Amino acid sequence: MKNSFGNHLNVSLFGESHGEEIGVVIDGLAPGIHLDMDFINAMMDKRKAKGRISTQRKEGDEIHIVSGYFNGYTTGTPLTILIHNTNTRSGDYEKTKNRLRPSHADYTAEAKYLGYQDYRGGGHFSGRLTAPIVAAGAIAMQVLNEKKGILIGSHIAECHGIKDTLFSSDESTLKSEIEKMNASDFAVLDKDIAEQMHRHIEEAANIGDSVGGILESVILHMPVGVGEPFFDSIESRLSHLLFSVPAVKGVEFGLGFDFANHYGSEVNDAIIYDQKEHRVKTATNHNGGINGGISNGMPIRIRTVIKPTPSIYKEQDTIDKETHEAVKLQIEGRHDPAIIHRARIVVDAVLALGILDLLMERDATLSMFNRT
Repeated sequence: MKNSFGNHLNVSLFGESHGEEIGVVIDGLAPGIHLDMDFINAMMDKRKAKGRISTQRKEGDEIHIVSGYFNGYTTGTPLTILIHNTNTRSGDYEKTKNRLRPSHADYTAEAKYLGYQDYRGGGHFSGRLTAPIVAAGAIAMQVLNEKKGILIGSHIAECHGIKDTLFSSDESTLKSEIEKMNASDFAVLDKDIAEQMHRHIEEAANIGDSVGGILESVILHMPVGVGEPFFDSIESRLSHLLFSVPAVKGVEFGLGFDFANHYGSEVNDAIIYDQKEHRVKTATNHNGGINGGISNGMPIRIRTVIKPTPSIYKEQDTIDKETHEAVKLQIEGRHDPAIIHRARIVVDAVLALGILDLLMERDATLSMFNRT
């Protein structure tokens, strides 16, 4: 039963939604990294529940680094981050604890952990566990940007059928778009579309329902040659991490499933040489910056599907796990009518962790043979 990921950068997650603390251990960070706490806290703030379109469970999410950090710098030993849970209402789950919640992990967790799991607030399967992931991802994003100039950003490309403008194909414009989205609490490129999405989420909340959507993410300034063919391709490693985020049900790279609707001649990316930048590029980027599982230097483009939040206030059909009788379920407590605007910073975080791990793997191999 493993809750860790990574080869050179190992990340281990622990805690439950209504336990005393949640946290993460990061093993593999080099000594001497000056952590930008303002940046980390800003990332944490983007994940927080705000306004009527989010849960009313408000957590401070103050991070406490209890190992691997001294005098403002990483020590090179495992870095442990703790976050206290301060706003739990476990009683909300007592009346319905025997009624399996549709589309939650109640039944599967019961089967896996033989009934010993902490069911309150979803326990270890709760979106609450994404808080330490964001803290770890913020450190990875800082390292990627400072050491490699890599930028990562996402926006809400679609929310229940309402579509935003897509990220630009021009890299200079793309950089400013990423910076704009990273500064936003509700990351949508088109201001009018953002207002429509916001209203639609409020309407879903008013009727006791929820909505999902699609995130578009970009990794900019990615070096060429990162990734391992077949089993550790960029796609497989990033997909592994993306599917660890609660509510993610689909991932595609570049054109993704739309490749099925085109001729090869329409979607092959012509190779060119940019005389100004002195590098090989592609005229288009249908493959999303990846060929053969390895980065080609173009922006890596990813789309991630976020399902509607399963905790809704409408009456639902389920069974009592003790009697196996059909029963009605009326969920109580505090829940999000949509999590896509909060999930996007979690997606950015896991992408950063995955890319940093892959880069550390490549750099370790090259340095062994005195190559760069």
